[in-house]
Amino acid sequence: MADEASIEFDRLIAGYHRFHTEDWSRQRSRWAQLAEGQNPKTLVIACSDSRVDPTRIFDVTPGELFVVRNIANLVPPFEMSKGYHGVSAALEFAVTQLNVPQIIVMGHGACGGVSASLNHAFEGAPRGKGGFIFEWMSLLEQERDRIVAELGTGPEAVRALEYACVRVSIANLRTFPCIPEREAAGKLKLRGAHFAIAEGVLYLMDEATGEFAPAA
Repeated sequence: MADEASIEFDRLIAGYHRFHTEDWSRQRSRWAQLAEGQNPKTLVIACSDSRVDPTRIFDVTPGELFVVRNIANLVPPFEMSKGYHGVSAALEFAVTQLNVPQIIVMGHGACGGVSASLNHAFEGAPRGKGGFIFEWMSLLEQERDRIVAELGTGPEAVRALEYACVRVSIANLRTFPCIPEREAAGKLKLRGAHFAIAEGVLYLMDEATGEFAPAA
């Protein structure tokens, strides 16, 4: 296992050298600008899944996206309790300090978090052995139970819950006081999206209906 880790680390370092020699050198002026600060126009809340990199999907250069990634691209509701609120702190920074004009919540196909929710995986597991995952995915409990009652647990239910992840996160975003006040002032736009890995297609959520359709 240690040898496997060493081989993988060496591969990553080789990639860094290619990046430094090619990409960084080719865009030196851009990196010089970024060294002075960032001014992204979009906050993307995406899944930590290794197959779903927002910068690749949207084909952007460094500094264009402020990205928050977690299991199943979920946003918890606003709360006043003490604790380590990583997602909340990141979106607060993007909205109140960077003043991003739009937030995109991007779900994806074949989401492991969604599968865990549907299968009740890690239920009863202690923290450190799946308990954190179970507690995090409890954000989807209400939608999961509704979808299972309507569709069961097959492929149709999986896609429906992946879409629900996006809708739940957008609804929870609006529980943060800084979000609706900026929306009302026309300074912030919330959007939902879903990337279907097998198809290579980005679906966008219709704001009025909550339905998803391929990006035009």
